[in-house]
Amino acid sequence: MGSCRADLEMDFYAESCPKAEKMVYDYVNDHIPNTPSLAASLLRMHFHDCFVRGCDASVLLDFTTATGNQTEKIATPNQKVRGFDFIDRVKDLLEDECPGVVSCADIITLVARDAIVAIGGPFWRVPTGRRDGVISNASEALDQIPAPSSHFSTLYTHFANKGLNLRDLVLLSGAHTIGISHCPSFANRLYNFTGVGDEDPSLDSEYATNLKAKKCRSINSTTKVEMDPGSFRTFDLSYYKLVLKRRGLFESDAALLTDPRTRSIVTQLVEGSIENFYQEFAKSMEKMGKIEVKTGAFLKGGKGTDGNRANFGYVDFIELCFLAQWCSPPKYLLESFYRKLNVTRRETLKYDVLKQ
Repeated sequence: MGSCRADLEMDFYAESCPKAEKMVYDYVNDHIPNTPSLAASLLRMHFHDCFVRGCDASVLLDFTTATGNQTEKIATPNQKVRGFDFIDRVKDLLEDECPGVVSCADIITLVARDAIVAIGGPFWRVPTGRRDGVISNASEALDQIPAPSSHFSTLYTHFANKGLNLRDLVLLSGAHTIGISHCPSFANRLYNFTGVGDEDPSLDSEYATNLKAKKCRSINSTTKVEMDPGSFRTFDLSYYKLVLKRRGLFESDAALLTDPRTRSIVTQLVEGSIENFYQEFAKSMEKMGKIEVKTGAFLKGGKGTDGNRANFGYVDFIELCFLAQWCSPPKYLLESFYRKLNVTRRETLKYDVLKQ
């Protein structure tokens, strides 16, 4: 069972990189207002990152020794995720200011929050201190990221495995109030739900007809579709209202009505205020941002010399190599490493690395 507990802290970089969070905030607010649709994708990236090996930026990796190019980034759930170049640009700014200090995992988390705030959405606290992961596997992303075709039991299991409850499931699904999808994510609901050319009976028939006439004109269409039609740029309660009308785009949206507990939560949110939704969404985002995070004194996310092959610096890689017994770095590097961590035994640290 996963966990949302973590040894993170507010203003983790107050001494090591005091301008870090302000720099992220400024960059996001300089650019997101010009491309507000990117906010939804950056939030989605954060969600997908946290659901696979915790919030560790493993979604950014293009290459790992173990899996080669078969990393999370190329997995089906991430193929339509945008914003990787945006994260890279933020990382470059922070590297110029504080080389090798701010982790990519913290950058993703901060950027997602600031992007949502920039489009008028809710604010939530982001404690920092996450370490970046060094393992990224496409098959794990496919297995662990909830698919848009998920039924209630599957959603329940995925969220429970990460220490999230049914209220978190409903609230985090509320992120579908912004952004777009593509026809392949739900076309079977329109054209071939049970394999005999039928529609999904849980989808409002008028809405289905409209989608087939104006958006997904065949089962092979790749057209973009608003997840919250007429309100897809506004972080509001419209998504939940559509779900109650059986107009949620995905099977996973419709699934929220198939269990009385989640249906009740959806109804409560619709009947409540936008302020209440924002407060509750913020709490669930704070929980999600703490899923299985890695914390500690090293691997703090410096920029590698080979793009996104690894999100930490050369010296950090040498240290990791040594701890995992992959190589034998020069003695002076090891002495510097032990002085930095104030340790004399490597066994405990080696285990900490290998268990990732």
